[in-house]
Amino acid sequence: MYRNNLNEEEFITVRVQDPRLQNEGSWTSYVDYKIFLHTNSKAFTAKTSCVRRRYREFAWLRKQLQKYAGLAPVPALPGKLPFYIGCTDDFIEQRRQGLQQFLEKAIQSMVLLSDSQLHLFLQSQLSVGDIEACVNGHQPYTATEAILNYAMSNRGWTQEETLSR
Repeated sequence: MYRNNLNEEEFITVRVQDPRLQNEGSWTSYVDYKIFLHTNSKAFTAKTSCVRRRYREFAWLRKQLQKYAGLAPVPALPGKLPFYIGCTDDFIEQRRQGLQQFLEKAIQSMVLLSDSQLHLFLQSQLSVGDIEACVNGHQPYTATEAILNYAMSNRGWTQEETLSR
């Protein structure tokens, strides 16, 4: 926690919740998770956001963070199992908890928190390819514009969310 000029504590709350099975019954089935972020930190463009990501996207993010983090440690992800083995409620809940811990540790690192890929992952629904393209200047928009665009579209915030600090 940090203090801002108003003597109010700065906070960043991230939650991984609501696992959903997508493409159920097909060979392309997967589980995705809702990532809900609420903050008053100046580090973030949008103060509240909500996106859905799957494990493969978390694995991509970790790899990207490792590339750019230098000597800063990058938190571990929960283990990977073939989907047909790992599709039990207990496994999905353990994975959800592991993904939550991964994000909590990532946002505590000033080095990782300064990576725009992390911000785009948490605050836009861009694909991982589009995140890379944006960060590398191959999109007609900046990371900040992508995040604000998503927030303004009303998809970045769902009214059902209530969050107590």
